[in-house]
Amino acid sequence: MPDRPTTRDLAKAAGVSLATVDRVLNGRAGVRSKTVEVVNKTIQEIGFQRNVVAATLARRRAYRFAFVLPLQSGEFIGQLSLRIGEVARAFASEMIEAEVLTAPEDGPHGLARFLADLSVQAYDGIAIMAPETPHVRDAIRRVEERGIQAISFISRQAAAEDIPFVGIDNHAAGATAGELMGRLISPRQGSVIVLGESFQSRDSLERRLGFDRVMGDMFPHLTVLPSLETHGDEGRVRRVISQVLDARPDVAGIYVLASEARLPLTLAAELGGGRDIQRIAHERTPFTEAALREGRVEALITQDPGHLVRSAIRTLRARCENRTTLASQERIRIEVLLKHNL
Repeated sequence: MPDRPTTRDLAKAAGVSLATVDRVLNGRAGVRSKTVEVVNKTIQEIGFQRNVVAATLARRRAYRFAFVLPLQSGEFIGQLSLRIGEVARAFASEMIEAEVLTAPEDGPHGLARFLADLSVQAYDGIAIMAPETPHVRDAIRRVEERGIQAISFISRQAAAEDIPFVGIDNHAAGATAGELMGRLISPRQGSVIVLGESFQSRDSLERRLGFDRVMGDMFPHLTVLPSLETHGDEGRVRRVISQVLDARPDVAGIYVLASEARLPLTLAAELGGGRDIQRIAHERTPFTEAALREGRVEALITQDPGHLVRSAIRTLRARCENRTTLASQERIRIEVLLKHNL
């Protein structure tokens, strides 16, 4: 079997120096764009594969990654934080460190200021879970300009098309919820409540679009009601559910498309008055798992928190090393949980 091409072979084939190859492989400045193109083309032509272990050892320090998560006490964020801690311990032998940074509560302006304070001396890459706004989008671009690699995590920053996204296809997740809801209710007629914490969140918008498309195409006899924002406030959740149930005696389904479903599911059960209402929610947490076992929710649309975190770390490392990832490995799959397959 022939030896694998080395960086020296790559430099010779591309007609550049070893120093130039090193700059291109590590994404450092000081190389003309045309030279970068030549080196990357040569990589494909000769089948060069970087020895990532040797490259990491040559750095003489660990990669430092951070997950910027919302300041929430919800169970899904808690599950993510647990997985980040577990995965960080597993990746320590590969000289990778990972930690959780809590985003400020004062909206997109506060998050933009928070990101502006992150230093390239402190972090090599960040995974950001945040609603998409112009302020956040611009702050992420400035983070990358300072030399910190960035990806959007769970909630897509769609306006920043060159920023990788780690998470499920939320259109497909919403469509899956729509088909399950329609099949659970049919052949009855009725209306469906849709609850979300905030529709500034791209994942909530995409789930709603996917849900509406399937309900409209496959179950036109069912009426999907306008989206209701809860902002995670118990009083507001109680008020909006109570008002809709009083106004619409035909409610046959409740779809909770936010990642935190404890309040909506608890209050829906309390206020439902024994009605036959089908309930579908997102994400596996201790609460939703118990609700599924006890029949307080019929199905969960989930994504694996451990896979999300591992994929984010692999993607950040690949960006730091100017290489691609294996698409099939990083695809986050949608899982449908019923009480029988927990």
